[in-house]
Amino acid sequence: MPEGIITALRAQEHDAQRVNLYIDHAFALGVSLTTIARERLYVGMHLDAAAYARIEAAECIERAVQTALRAIESRPRSIAEVRDRLQRKGFAPETVNAAIERLQASGLLDDAAFARFWIENRQTCRPRGRHALADELRRKGVDAELVAVALDASLTDDETGRAEMLARAAMRRYATVADYQTFVRRLGGYLQRRGFSAETVLPIVERLWCERGSLNDADTGVDVEQDEG
Repeated sequence: MPEGIITALRAQEHDAQRVNLYIDHAFALGVSLTTIARERLYVGMHLDAAAYARIEAAECIERAVQTALRAIESRPRSIAEVRDRLQRKGFAPETVNAAIERLQASGLLDDAAFARFWIENRQTCRPRGRHALADELRRKGVDAELVAVALDASLTDDETGRAEMLARAAMRRYATVADYQTFVRRLGGYLQRRGFSAETVLPIVERLWCERGSLNDADTGVDVEQDEG
């Protein structure tokens, strides 16, 4: 492991955020500007084996942070999702933990905020019942208590109203079904697969069965997902 004096810190030609570090006039390793600032590196500084190992560890953490940030840029992620991604990329457990701690400290990873985002996004684009939303968030590794708090805060409207809105948006697909039992099975199943309880679904299905002739031309503005049945 190199030891000696930092004799140069030279900007990399193709990455303005990274610098080549030289020890005793020999290239040692590339480091990020973040690592230089965190480790307070400067030309003339003496590095022993422990300091060099610390810089290498800091660089691993910085690479993990940047990998996580690229994932978060596409959409918010849960802590468990980020942890899984970093592990699949081959980062060591201690590196993953340190990167996640840094992202949490900066507010870029927050499971409570993620849960609220997920619920609000679903309700806007793909309406779901409370049970389905809770199950989705648990599968993403969000703590059950955080899920419950987010659901209570975000689902301020009536569950029946949301289920009926989704059912009316889907009616074009089921309006020609001539048999009542088939209609109940198909539309009711569609709603229950989206997390609405049978107690919520059945009165809505019965009402729409009676109204279906007038709903063929309805336009609810809700994006209807494709589903079998």
